[in-house]
Amino acid sequence: MRGTLVLGLACLALALAIPLLLAPPSAQEPGASASPDAHYAGADEDISFTALSGGEAVETTMAEWLPGVVAGEMPASFEDEALKAQAVAARTYILSLMTSAKAAHPDAAVCDDPGCCKAHLTDAQMRDNWGDSYEANYAKITSAVHATDGQYLTYEGEAIEAVFHSSSAGMTEDSAEVWNARPYLVSVESPETAEDVPNYVTSVTVSAADFAAKISGAYPEADLSGEPITWLGPVTNDGSGRVESAEIGGVQVPGTELRTLFSLRSTAFTLNYTDSGFLFTVTGYGHGVGMSQYGANQMAKEGADYGEILTHYYTGVTVEPYTAAAMG
Repeated sequence: MRGTLVLGLACLALALAIPLLLAPPSAQEPGASASPDAHYAGADEDISFTALSGGEAVETTMAEWLPGVVAGEMPASFEDEALKAQAVAARTYILSLMTSAKAAHPDAAVCDDPGCCKAHLTDAQMRDNWGDSYEANYAKITSAVHATDGQYLTYEGEAIEAVFHSSSAGMTEDSAEVWNARPYLVSVESPETAEDVPNYVTSVTVSAADFAAKISGAYPEADLSGEPITWLGPVTNDGSGRVESAEIGGVQVPGTELRTLFSLRSTAFTLNYTDSGFLFTVTGYGHGVGMSQYGANQMAKEGADYGEILTHYYTGVTVEPYTAAAMG
């Protein structure tokens, strides 16, 4: 009798276990790590748009496109919380473009040209760049994307222009100094230093002849007669310490224009005349507006989470979950 009872209980246990063994695996939680080949189902899967990849229009989703943007814009070696902040900022930037197409590609929301939209790496490019570290780096990038699934930044209920740059010179730039004023893109402190950032301080030396040629080409009214040392007048700095304008040959030249003319890494520079020519000493890299990527990484090292990083660099914003209704 006891043997029959034991056998019956064993059969019952096996019968209950079989459906569990045959059942498909449950959906992965948003914060979990993913292998490169794992399928992820979340809010990002519901966000679809047209993108230009290598000049070719492709239909894609946020879940497919965003990991390539994060990989193209931020080193995989950065802290997890910095990568999460980058994922939210990049997702927000894409969402904002979905409602206001760029003239350069009116039939596509985004492209992979960092000079137009944001960088984007294909899987093949990631494999080529990372080599043996591909599996680990891809898992780290996708984990940051999944952990922030569908989250984006809003100001007064609207998706913001979540611009970002590589590194700042102690302060970020107010958007009014570069483009149009945005209440959430104002100057704030940024903690990165020369110890944290490769090539944080760089220099560019320009001969007097080349300097004169470029300035005269853009500003023919500039008086560049006399000794080159006399060409330079007062420099005006904005609230972040960057060059707002410099007087050259009696003409006010915007700092942004000098950055373009002489291929400077930022407008946080000093300009002096030396025996070798005109010397620009430049700090940081990029336009300086919005989130500093190296600043975000330093904040993460100091214990800040991605929400704290984002609300520091984008003043007065809210981190919200994506809904189609909210985006109109």
